[in-house]
Amino acid sequence: MVVDDVVVTGTLLRGPGDTPSPVTVIRRDDLDRTGRATIADALAALPQNYAGSGTPTTALVGSDPMQSNSGLATGVNLRGLGPDSTLVLVNGRRMAGAGGRGDFADVSAVPTAAVERVDVLLDGASALYGADAVGGVVNIILRREFDGQESRLRIGASKGGGESVIAAHTIGRTWSTGQALLSYEFERQNPLSTMDRAYTATGDLRPFGGTDHRTYYGVPGNIVRFDNATSAYVATHAIRPGADGVARSPADFVAGEQNYDNTRVGAALIPEFDRHAAYLYARQQIGSHLEFTGDLRLSQREFETESLTPTTIATVTTANPHFVSPMGATSHSIAYSFGEDIGASRRSGQARSLGASLGARIFLPSDWEVEAFLTYGTERTVDEGRGLLQSTYLQEALGNTADNPATTFSAARDGYLNLFGAGTANSRAVLDYISSGWRRYTDESEVASANLIAQGTAFKLPAGDLKVAVGAQFRTEVLKNSGVTFTSGLTPLSTRSPDKNREVAAAFIEVRAPLIGPENAIPGVQKLELSLAGRVEDYDDIGSTANPKIGLMWTPVDDLKVRANWGTSFRAPAMTELAQRRYISATFVADTVGQQVALFEGGGNPDLNPETADTFTFGFDYRPKDSPFRIGATWFDIVFSDQIGSPARDNLPQVLLDPDLAPFVRRIDRNSAADRAAVDALINSPDFLLPGVLPADAFGVIVDARWLNTASVKIRGLDGYAAYDRALAGGELTLEATASYMIDYKRRITATAPTIDLVDTYGFPVDLRGTVFGRWARDDLSLRVAVNHVGDYRDLQNTRIGSWTTTDMQVGWTPSGSWGEGLNLTASVRNVFDADPPFYDAITGIGFDAGQADPLGRTFALQLTKRW
Repeated sequence: MVVDDVVVTGTLLRGPGDTPSPVTVIRRDDLDRTGRATIADALAALPQNYAGSGTPTTALVGSDPMQSNSGLATGVNLRGLGPDSTLVLVNGRRMAGAGGRGDFADVSAVPTAAVERVDVLLDGASALYGADAVGGVVNIILRREFDGQESRLRIGASKGGGESVIAAHTIGRTWSTGQALLSYEFERQNPLSTMDRAYTATGDLRPFGGTDHRTYYGVPGNIVRFDNATSAYVATHAIRPGADGVARSPADFVAGEQNYDNTRVGAALIPEFDRHAAYLYARQQIGSHLEFTGDLRLSQREFETESLTPTTIATVTTANPHFVSPMGATSHSIAYSFGEDIGASRRSGQARSLGASLGARIFLPSDWEVEAFLTYGTERTVDEGRGLLQSTYLQEALGNTADNPATTFSAARDGYLNLFGAGTANSRAVLDYISSGWRRYTDESEVASANLIAQGTAFKLPAGDLKVAVGAQFRTEVLKNSGVTFTSGLTPLSTRSPDKNREVAAAFIEVRAPLIGPENAIPGVQKLELSLAGRVEDYDDIGSTANPKIGLMWTPVDDLKVRANWGTSFRAPAMTELAQRRYISATFVADTVGQQVALFEGGGNPDLNPETADTFTFGFDYRPKDSPFRIGATWFDIVFSDQIGSPARDNLPQVLLDPDLAPFVRRIDRNSAADRAAVDALINSPDFLLPGVLPADAFGVIVDARWLNTASVKIRGLDGYAAYDRALAGGELTLEATASYMIDYKRRITATAPTIDLVDTYGFPVDLRGTVFGRWARDDLSLRVAVNHVGDYRDLQNTRIGSWTTTDMQVGWTPSGSWGEGLNLTASVRNVFDADPPFYDAITGIGFDAGQADPLGRTFALQLTKRW
């Protein structure tokens, strides 16, 4: 017998049916009708998703608190709990982790042309799927049954850049005992630069009501000195060269003034990349009791962007023939930007993804079946930087060190570096030499599992069959991180973190018991079904965890379904959080007066406990058969405990201003021998990433940025939808609204800190996100208009950031007649009125919040689909 392989997200039991958990379904037609180019785009538009981390744009503009998205991947962050707290599956199988920590899944690696639908489970589900299913589960179901061929071509463009092309072809065949499908997709994305948007172009946000975030790294440069009172460099003289572009005398300096520049000029908001993705699926039944299935998914994305402009604060002495002083000194510290000399450094890389599974199903008597399958996934990211300053070469070119015979450069022969010019004072030989620094980091994660699950009818109850699924899983996870840098010294420096691996064994069970059904219905209870699930997992590095789940589905009257669900979920500490190599770095942080130079120490913590969560949902769906109206809503309540983080690093702009962060801060008394010794020990450690950049007496605080179990989070809110269908003008009209309203996002950053509600605060979800759309279709034409809304909120200084409302339009044409059979043409315009993102006065000089808006503006797209 042939049994359809029906995947229902939110249950291990196969077959059609509802689940007590709320599930949002994005179907293939929905993707085409909304004008979204990819699965990643569609998931980013979900009202329940917060895009403030785990996206390419947040990584490029420096606003991603995860700071680990080395491959510019796109994750899903349901409820704003973090991409590492949303479990992403493909056909119910885990993906390998992306990024330097390997702790979130890259949905952009999945070919959109091969997608049948996407199920978004808005509920904790560790009892069913194991770790990471705290905020919810995204299950991407790829196409399986398809006969024929389908070609797709999509082109899109935004004002100033961001052009894209997607081309795909799918071929499938189905026969009486099996099927096979092959799909290939290519995507080309052109970059969007900071120069293409006024609010990101200069770093000076004063015209928008903000602050001038340009720095003293100028071209021409500035003479600077370190001010111990404020622990910051301050400009004492602006270099103002004469007509020939070079400062030659004291008259070419202006005391008390400063030249300004933007280190992000020309950097990317959206990266340039080429992506190839392919998917292969096959199923073959042998006789009436055995079936084999297998699938293979491959993706390769190669990206390139302009990165930050190289800058330096360098000491120049009279040993340099270009040296000149406005006050007769023998040396000066010069803050200089190489934007005009060298240009921005280049960042490029490659992300390769593979997922495969091979399984067998045995169909047994009495409606039982057993499935055994193996899965394997890997994600490999290479992240490279070129055109970086090489500090050893820089010192030689400045004349601060003697010509090194081990290099091919000679300052006496090839010229000394001149930091007293306006960007044209240096020869190509000098600039190429000092900018020959580079870096290359490689991150690779693997996940493999062996799985066994049996399911069927245990026995019959008066209301129907009691269904049971029981199984076991053995899973291994591996993470490898390595790097090579050549930014100082005479030879490249190789680093490799010890390979991290873990083994996980799990056992699980799910029971669905119909308590009341058609045979024993009573007034007010047409149907009542109980769902029970539990899973035990044993980790070889953190111990065991057990998670139950209880669900109830009640049909009081026809067309009304009420559901309730309670369960616990967990996230195991990422392997980097347990065993990350110790590192010490430095940065400037704001203080009550001015700034301090902070030494911060980070690294792994082998004593971490898993994050845990209790989740409760309650909702209803009312869909009367003879009415054009349908409505539903879900109340959600999540209590998230022992959240892993680095409070000091995650809140670095506030670390000296927030008294709740005081336990992580040690202020330095420069007259204290103990404090001076503590600083010396850190900056002389081989783990210090910036040796020699700043003197010991520059540091005013030491910040503990190690991973800890600290925060607790309590979230409450309401999801809802309403829809209405009716005939109009010879066609069919559908009106629909979906929204998510966050009532509470209460966080306590440490056990002794007060609880703070972070709804409508930068870096966290806003209270209201939603979409209202109308679609009218008649014969071969369709028209869709959607209005998307993101509520207003406030930044860390309590300044209001406005709401963002955009309008999208799509026109579809499916020609009738034999010549147009299988043809569909869709024209889309996103953000029809070209509404700019709400202004946000970011310290980086990027004038919008990438977590709540995008910089694309009005975007046109044309998509052609042809079935053969």
